[in-house]
Amino acid sequence: MKKRIEVLYIDDEDNNLNSFKAALRKEFKVQTAIDAEDGLILAKNNEFQVVIADQRMPGMTGVEFFEKLVEINPDPIRILLTGYSDISSVIDAINRGEVYRFIDKPWNLEQIKNAILNAAEIFNARKELKEKNNRLQKLHSEMNQFVYSLSHELRGPLMSISGISKLAKMEVKDPGIIEYFEMIDSATLKLDDFIYKMLDFYRSTKIENKVVTIKFEDILRQLLDEYKLKWNLDGIEIFLSIDQEDVFHSDESKIRVILNNLFSNAFKFQKDDPGKWIKINIEVNYKGAMIEVSDNGIGIEDKHIDDVFNLFHRATQRNVGSGLGLYMVKESIEQMKGHVILKSVPKIGTIVHVHLPDLLEI
Repeated sequence: MKKRIEVLYIDDEDNNLNSFKAALRKEFKVQTAIDAEDGLILAKNNEFQVVIADQRMPGMTGVEFFEKLVEINPDPIRILLTGYSDISSVIDAINRGEVYRFIDKPWNLEQIKNAILNAAEIFNARKELKEKNNRLQKLHSEMNQFVYSLSHELRGPLMSISGISKLAKMEVKDPGIIEYFEMIDSATLKLDDFIYKMLDFYRSTKIENKVVTIKFEDILRQLLDEYKLKWNLDGIEIFLSIDQEDVFHSDESKIRVILNNLFSNAFKFQKDDPGKWIKINIEVNYKGAMIEVSDNGIGIEDKHIDDVFNLFHRATQRNVGSGLGLYMVKESIEQMKGHVILKSVPKIGTIVHVHLPDLLEI
């Protein structure tokens, strides 16, 4: 059985209350109040979809009643009954009472029925949307906890395997056995890199900006130390240029995602020739932060340029990378209201320009 719409009607005239209830009680669940104070008590203790109030009441007008109602229970849809001379009250109600509709007195039965039905539809739609938003927020919070918990649970055993493998290689002399341990090291490194990618993907696409003061010098030095432990950078000359005199505010996690993926691409897509280099140039001024990462690697063909920031797109046949890197770069930049330009020439190299605004200035 469909639940009847619950309606509260406030009016200081008994005759109006009685006629309203008599006319509508079969279709709606109606409660009435003789003054605004009683109406507020009822609205506080009951869930009404629709509240109707007369404008001209002693002690508290309909507009004043709705203004107080919004404070204690903003969910019901509000309808104001007015006379032709109450146009100033109508305007007041729009500004203060957030009234959905106005109905002239004396009211017409069909008109008020339709107004209640339409108002109830709005109430139910808003309630459903609110419930869905609450579920999404709960899911988002649980997903945050799950992702970080999963990463820690996976990385702990991985680090143990890697440590045991390194110790074992120090103990054995057989080249064949050492080769097996090298394969274990390679597999654990790939899996650990994949976990980092998943965390970066989540940070760049699902988590809202967490604004902090950014010191690019500290971030970049720390990242380079990590890169040297992770990859063999021998034979690649790395040039750093950081010019930051102004204070800059942004999301550090997303900046790390950007730098990690741009440097990773510059490293992975180097040519086999000598003279390899990667340049990172960062400049911070009143316009924001300009980040440029360039290399003299294999470059990207023109036919791939428009698609390199798409999810899972690979611009080379090399079996490296997941196709997530530049997508995460783009997502992080867009979430921080910045923009990115990529230029590349096959067999010459690639330049990526990133501009990020100060998030406290926008």
